[in-house]
Amino acid sequence: MKKILALVLSVILLTAVTSTEAMAFWGKKEKKEKLVVWLPPIGENDKVVWEPILKEYEEANNVDVELEIIPWENYSEKYAAGIASGQGPDVGYMYAEMFPQFIEMGAVEDLTPYLTKEDYEKYIYIQHGKMMGGMYGLGIEAANPAVIYYNKDILASIGEDVPVTWEDFIRCATKATKDTDKDGKADQWGFSQGWGAPYFGDLNWNWYGFLWQAGGDIFNDDLKSVRFNDKAGVKAAEFLRDLKFKYDVLPPYYMAQTNKEMLQTTFGPGKSLFSIFLSSAAGEILDKSFPDLNYGIILSLEDEDKGTFASVDQLVLMSGAKDKKLAFGLIEHMLSTESMTKFHKHHPRAPIAVGEPYQGDPRLQKMIETQEGVYRPLVVGPHGVEIYEYLWKQLQMMMAGEKSAKESLDEAAAYSNRLLAK
Repeated sequence: MKKILALVLSVILLTAVTSTEAMAFWGKKEKKEKLVVWLPPIGENDKVVWEPILKEYEEANNVDVELEIIPWENYSEKYAAGIASGQGPDVGYMYAEMFPQFIEMGAVEDLTPYLTKEDYEKYIYIQHGKMMGGMYGLGIEAANPAVIYYNKDILASIGEDVPVTWEDFIRCATKATKDTDKDGKADQWGFSQGWGAPYFGDLNWNWYGFLWQAGGDIFNDDLKSVRFNDKAGVKAAEFLRDLKFKYDVLPPYYMAQTNKEMLQTTFGPGKSLFSIFLSSAAGEILDKSFPDLNYGIILSLEDEDKGTFASVDQLVLMSGAKDKKLAFGLIEHMLSTESMTKFHKHHPRAPIAVGEPYQGDPRLQKMIETQEGVYRPLVVGPHGVEIYEYLWKQLQMMMAGEKSAKESLDEAAAYSNRLLAK
């Protein structure tokens, strides 16, 4: 009897242990991995567009994907804080100015071991991921240049053709600045340019293109010092400053609004001849909010040269990702022809991968396909975020009338060169 009782107890104990182990095993088996993705707002209401694309990867790989849309304001600071606290994403999105800081921190993974020969042929902007001795990103946002918008009706009313040079632009803007309602105050402006952005993102439209058109650049070739305060840089800055203090073609609230806001409050309602912003704003803002506006697009003015800014922003694999292979697979899924075709249906852009149809603005297609080189990204240089943030503040002081062009650029250059000398 004792033997039978012992046998029964043994079976019960074995069953309990086995069940516990099985539950633990299957609990581990069923627990999904999680991938965290941080993106900025590429377009309006991005999250709704991304969610079904990410769900496809979740279902195919038994993984949860958590997407967080990070506002552009303090975007790089969010990454710095997240990485420092061990709470950063697995997959991120970085623009050129961010890369040096995070590559030097060891926070971004070199993608070279993950890429195949086919990848180099598939991704249109893959060469832009090469920097600082590695391949640190795959392009997701490209060929969306800063452009000058012009009001065709106002241009016709002043008897002018589409401007080509800086001189043409100044002449047209001056003639277009008028008191149309005869109350003694101007109510139509030559150029609705905004200088009120709290962070340096508006350098994209307010500075880089004009600097390149003057024959200048940000860094010297060795990336050990800056050159934006040379003769060409001062010429570009004086051109911009004169638009306010010599020609007075900017609205009086130019220091209170961003360029996007100027497009919405002044150019869109037909109160200015020129405005400047992303080319994608044609379809996303002007056509939707101001369908009767008769406008055209200029890719670049010309002085010593032509040039306008167009970022090549990248998806990145963060070094803190626990399952890097799984995270890189998500990057490939997001950039696939199928995924980008779906995304660009909602936010029209030029193709990212071979085989993706062009779904961008048809008015820009020829421009984008034939004038690469006129539109260009920034060179990735050390201390980018700090340099551009300080430069933006100095240019804002210049445009507020607090400093001359040379004073602002010399101060920004001195600060930049101190950083680069470290």
